[in-house]
Amino acid sequence: MEFKDKLAVVTGASRGIGRAIGDALTRRGAMVIENDILDFNGKKCKIGASGEDFYRFDVSRSQDTKKAFEKILKKHGRIDFLVNNAGITRDCLLLRMKDEDWERVIEVNLKGTFNCTRAVLGSMIKNRYGKIVNICSVVGLTGNPGQANYAASKAGIIGFTKAVAREVASRNININAVAPGFIETEMTYKLSPAVRQQLKKQIPLGRFGKSEDVAEVVCFLLSEAADYITGQVIQINGGMYM
Repeated sequence: MEFKDKLAVVTGASRGIGRAIGDALTRRGAMVIENDILDFNGKKCKIGASGEDFYRFDVSRSQDTKKAFEKILKKHGRIDFLVNNAGITRDCLLLRMKDEDWERVIEVNLKGTFNCTRAVLGSMIKNRYGKIVNICSVVGLTGNPGQANYAASKAGIIGFTKAVAREVASRNININAVAPGFIETEMTYKLSPAVRQQLKKQIPLGRFGKSEDVAEVVCFLLSEAADYITGQVIQINGGMYM
């Protein structure tokens, strides 16, 4: 129970990597408040819906995000951990990409990370303690055809992580990023068998990762064992990019 008495907020937590992170933190004793725009059955729930451990708001909307974090802080007094996991894809070759597909991916992935971090940072600075982990992607390091919007958003998160880590390190706040490779989620399940096989050939370990692989690294970065780590990007990709 290493995270007993700690309060964590995890965005995009209704499925996949976010769900695994929430479960891993709970097993370690943390009180976990989860966010998503969907419920745990994949259905949209009412904007502004909230409860003891679930808050439904769109991280790309600044005022909604601000209000949600204010509500959490008013109720609990502090937030110890933030995991910025919420993200979307709208894949398309650049020449065919619509403005809304570019803008929406940047809004959710990059602006959402900015909105949530800004909303929690004042409290962490006041308490002189906090840990933030931003979920980026191997694609933010390597690029990927058909994912110019997604790659740009994830590369932006890496730069954002390093800049803010420098701003708040003196206040005992650690900010790091985790860059997963191909992980077994709903997103990769939709790929055809031929594409999956081709992708696995690029991975030295010869398989996709599990959501739990990412969750364990996130928990490490939030733990006391990582107190001297900040501004770093930890890759979890089976050797796909070294």
